[in-house]
Amino acid sequence: MRVLIVEDELYLAEAIRDGLRLEAIASDIAGDGHTALELLSINSYDVVVLDRDIPGPNGDEIARQLAGEVESPRVLMLTAADRLDDKASGFESGADDYLTKPFALRELVLRLRALERRPSASAPPVLERAGVRLDRFRREVYRDGNYMALTRKQFAVLDVLMTAGGGVVSAEDLLERAWDENTDPFTNAVRITISTLRKRLGEPWVIETVPGVGYRMAP
Repeated sequence: MRVLIVEDELYLAEAIRDGLRLEAIASDIAGDGHTALELLSINSYDVVVLDRDIPGPNGDEIARQLAGEVESPRVLMLTAADRLDDKASGFESGADDYLTKPFALRELVLRLRALERRPSASAPPVLERAGVRLDRFRREVYRDGNYMALTRKQFAVLDVLMTAGGGVVSAEDLLERAWDENTDPFTNAVRITISTLRKRLGEPWVIETVPGVGYRMAP
């Protein structure tokens, strides 16, 4: 999962980002509405954690814009306002969920996971291919019925590959989806993670390398 954190309080945004990294959730930060819209036009995100009171286009304006797009990320709105009317207006703007400050990081993670597993045509909550079953809700992976203990990053990479449905995913796309924008584009983290994931899932290999192109799940 990749998340965009739109929050003008930098210390809070960085605390959220660091906490999400521990959950293998890649995240980028935008401190204002203009930066958020720019990042949204460049990168693909699963969820936007959106503070309502940000400089530039505010959270409501950004939520309304995303709601009008055919394919857009889920929106989890943050605000210190906890009155019912405030929440109602946030949902009317296009928010999928609403969290009032202060909040526990654990609750934010749970809400992000819940948004991630909401049914959609492209990303069902349970993925199955080549004898591998990935359950986003339980954060579990099985190979031919046997439980596979994966690291958080291995799970994130496998999720991207299985979501592609057998299509080839480039190393650049994996970096974009499973890591954040601060990752060195020349890192060998993708190759190393693919290698360890392949070994963890066991033989016969279910992750194929397409030379010069990327990786894909076996049929």
